[in-house]
Amino acid sequence: MSYLDPDLSGPWAAVLSDRYGRADAQQLLTAMVHDVFPGRIALVSSFGAESAVLLHMLSEIDRHIPVLFVDTGKLFGETKRYRDQLVARLGLTNLQTISPDPNALSGKDPKGLLFAQNPDACCYWRKVEPLERALKGYGAWISGRKQFHGGARTHLKRIEAADKRIKISPLADWSRADIERYFDRHDLPKHPLEADGYLSIGCMPCTQRVAPGGDIRSGRWSGLDKTECGIHLSLSNARKQASL
Repeated sequence: MSYLDPDLSGPWAAVLSDRYGRADAQQLLTAMVHDVFPGRIALVSSFGAESAVLLHMLSEIDRHIPVLFVDTGKLFGETKRYRDQLVARLGLTNLQTISPDPNALSGKDPKGLLFAQNPDACCYWRKVEPLERALKGYGAWISGRKQFHGGARTHLKRIEAADKRIKISPLADWSRADIERYFDRHDLPKHPLEADGYLSIGCMPCTQRVAPGGDIRSGRWSGLDKTECGIHLSLSNARKQASL
């Protein structure tokens, strides 16, 4: 089976869900990489607190699959060092670091303070637009989202249509305990900020520590009516949210 017509992404997602609905995460990833989207799939990774799980799985399937990392220009230095540590540890050979368009930033965020004025627009120009650019030519991409993160992710599907592509979330139904067991089983290093209370790690200005017992994503855009950066919205909705 091959991905032929991007206009068929909706029905195609339903077919794939029916065919691979009972596959475990590793089996699902293997099928998507080798059988369904060979040469047309990438993993999008933030190299955040839970990212090592999918990166490790991918390394056991094919270490040459593209790993797309969006460097917004506002990330923690610890995240970049963790990225380099994991890439070396897992032998990943195709890390692609994506950056915002400098011309867009010079016009939209010349002082680098857009995050304080319009965080949705900041996310759009520093993350959504660069990733959309990077995904051109791919039929599918892999996401690390999980239902236990709550909010809009509570009813997350493992396979869905997204802007004429297929989005795969192999860990959608995993629990936090599942993540911890995988880290322990494979002796994977933790993000250095996790021990300091950062449980969901994005850009430095918009990420805070999570209070003991707090929601795992409560440290993201704390105090704002915002729970997602926009890359998991449709492109049209991300643009609308950013008031573009």
